[in-house]
Amino acid sequence: MYPEITTTELAERLRKGEKLNLVDVRERDEWQEEHIAEARLIPMSELEDRLDELNAGEEPVILICRSGGRSGKVCDYLHAQGVSVTNVTGGMLSWMEATVSGE
Repeated sequence: MYPEITTTELAERLRKGEKLNLVDVRERDEWQEEHIAEARLIPMSELEDRLDELNAGEEPVILICRSGGRSGKVCDYLHAQGVSVTNVTGGMLSWMEATVSGE
């Protein structure tokens, strides 16, 4: 199994300035509505073609989606392949901090 963090824990880590490998797996239209400024977009539907983009450094991949379901499925898939992952429980529905919109 892989670790999970809450949106509160994620926000605290971002406030502290931690360098995080935060990946949003929602679709582009959802991303453009609102997303966390520090996140990168790699939609679940494009994941297999973009696996090489996941590891931006030594940090584990932290995955977020709308509610935690899609990111959980992606965590299952990546964890089975030996990738160090963490799921954000509750997803963007639980995110209470500032967001940005557009690309």
